Amino acid sequence: MPRPLLVLALALVACAAGSRPQHTAVPTIPARPDDVGSIDGIMRAFYEVVNVEPDAPRQWSRDRTLYLPDIRFVAIGKELHVWDHQQFVDESEPLMRAGFYENEINRVERRYGNIAHVFSTYETRTTKDGPVRSRGVNSLQLFFDGKRWWVASVTWQSEDADHPIPPELLP
Repeated sequence: MPRPLLVLALALVACAAGSRPQHTAVPTIPARPDDVGSIDGIMRAFYEVVNVEPDAPRQWSRDRTLYLPDIRFVAIGKELHVWDHQQFVDESEPLMRAGFYENEINRVERRYGNIAHVFSTYETRTTKDGPVRSRGVNSLQLFFDGKRWWVASVTWQSEDADHPIPPELLP
């Protein structure tokens, strides 16, 4: 490639790299045994990691330990979003920075052998004791590998006028 084209190509790559959202990669840490030793532990940790005061440090490394390395998060709404863990972290940061609370209000669990499906109904708030901002249902696929539980996928949908939460998923 002639030098002027090489310089142009490098400049375009640099501009493209500069336009990508900046993020801090989530460090890898060992899973806490009480987080991954049971379905209750996984679900407790799943919600604890996203409950944060404004500008408080997030627990993304702890969160990462709950999932398979190639986990997919799927948000169903007016648009469909599919993220890996790092993309989920990057997309969630603005919401978390402002303070965010999500609490389980009901759970429907089905288990067969070493696989489980959990429908977890939630409420969100922007302050710990503030008014409910939204409700919805998290759907998690889990499995036990003989040593610990893993979350294989997470899909959720927020409640809206067209999609009220059915009675069987409410407390």
